Amino acid sequence: MAGPTYQDIGRRAGVSTATVSRVLSGKGGVRDELARRVEATAATLGYRSNRAAKTLRTQRADAIGLVISDVENPFFASIARAVETVAAKQGYAVLLCNTDEDLDQEALYLDLLIGESVAGVIIAPSTEELGPLRQLVDAGIPTVTVDRKVAGDPFDAVLVDHRAGARGLVEHLLDHGHRHIAAIMGTTAATPSRERLAGCREAVEAVDGARLTVYEGELQDAVGATRTMGLGERLALNLLDRGRDRPTAVFCANNLLTQGALRAVRRSGRRVPDDLAVVGFDDLPFFELVDPPLTVAAQPTEQLGRLVAEVLFERIFEPGRPLEVVVVDPEIQIRASCGPHPEQLTSPSRG
Repeated sequence: MAGPTYQDIGRRAGVSTATVSRVLSGKGGVRDELARRVEATAATLGYRSNRAAKTLRTQRADAIGLVISDVENPFFASIARAVETVAAKQGYAVLLCNTDEDLDQEALYLDLLIGESVAGVIIAPSTEELGPLRQLVDAGIPTVTVDRKVAGDPFDAVLVDHRAGARGLVEHLLDHGHRHIAAIMGTTAATPSRERLAGCREAVEAVDGARLTVYEGELQDAVGATRTMGLGERLALNLLDRGRDRPTAVFCANNLLTQGALRAVRRSGRRVPDDLAVVGFDDLPFFELVDPPLTVAAQPTEQLGRLVAEVLFERIFEPGRPLEVVVVDPEIQIRASCGPHPEQLTSPSRG
């Protein structure tokens, strides 16, 4: 049985249909006494908001899309949580889509979101090429990219300075006297990974006699928490088996690869940092609790999620504003996974 219409509510409450629409859609501009009368009448008649009909009337759903590459990755999970918090305060729901770095899956989700007339989209794109995202431009949907940029800078973006964070970690290893450093990258298909590798190279190339060995897997092995940790373990075991020429320190490109590398060190019967110094991009709460605590470049994931949601709503509410690119710096958390600094080793004992 069909529910009451705005006309039904207006007749019963003694007000115009336009007044009912303003009250029930939350637009305001109605005297408190009339608004209360409309709300009470709607409740008495059993009125329930029809979300689909509202979308058709306004051509915009009170929802935004969040398209990320790997929902199992704690980095994206933390961003999603922060986005939901900001969206809820604005009265919007979040439609979460996981692409697994698959362009076809990404395209399907974008078609779905456009069909749902979402108010805006936050996306960690699977490629930096504009082509797959052109439909968002054509549909006029406000869009913000997170963690990754798109060629031509057609969208607002909230990014991390991946290059600086990786460079800082490798410089820390070099300061500890390491001259053969490994980089476990998983894959460099995504822009953040390429930027992190570039930061590693910059640090090594600035020091005479230093060299970098890169360990990289295939894209399909670096999607999903279990597979990514397994890849990190396999690559770390490979470098540990190199004999006398093996690296003495390793940079891990994300928190999942870092966990895999730690598992490899344990399986091989070696210890951090005595046999291998370890640093990683991304932090996790237990990285501070393992023995020894890990030195990392911590990404402010909650801040990233909050910022990208705020930028999107600014774009939704003010479509004509200039494009904005926000870059956030990671924080180097120096702990104990690289061992004591050489200066500490040569300092006189204080008893």
